Amino acid sequence: METVKEYIAKVGTEDCVLTPYIDLSQKSLLISAASILFNPTFWNIVARLEYKTHILTKIAFGKPYFGCYLLAVTIFSLGILRDYLYEQALRAQPTLAVLDTDIVKGVAAAIFIYGNVLVVSSMWALGVTGTYLGDYFGILMESRVTGFPFNITDNPMYWGSSLSFLATALWFAKPAGIALSVLVVVMYTIALKFEEPFTAEIYAKRDRERAEGKKDN
Repeated sequence: METVKEYIAKVGTEDCVLTPYIDLSQKSLLISAASILFNPTFWNIVARLEYKTHILTKIAFGKPYFGCYLLAVTIFSLGILRDYLYEQALRAQPTLAVLDTDIVKGVAAAIFIYGNVLVVSSMWALGVTGTYLGDYFGILMESRVTGFPFNITDNPMYWGSSLSFLATALWFAKPAGIALSVLVVVMYTIALKFEEPFTAEIYAKRDRERAEGKKDN
């Protein structure tokens, strides 16, 4: 790994736009940030468009499950691309020596494992449609999932993913990665501000319709 001192010696302090630890002149950093900004924005816009117009269901020949699977593949693929761009961005950034230790790597490994346990167990508990916004396609779960990992946090997928970003930054000892991890948390927090009340209203509407149906009977 290239240390901060080696990096400064190579490019000069005048080229370190923000600090000697984060080089904003690297296009790969900006591309990675753009990907982090894009992904949750994309799936929120597309999911709401589906809810209002059923556009993905129409593309999937009127089958909401197929439309949800199409969105799932798209979101998953964008996530893989985002993770690749993130790693490439880190490799172009200077390394902070104080983070480049076996202790930090051990902590990073533990955080990474825990984060991925949250993500994988969340997907297992929710299934494909529960994970990838099936609610917006009218594919609703009968009851709220309250077991692990949802008994730890309401949004294990998001926070597990955030921990994985942070763990990668610590493993490679890249301050730029820590900054990008903060951006991930900010974007997920904003996404939840839109998603949670909207999803809650979808289920509340379902419950109202069921209650009205019982009255009619």
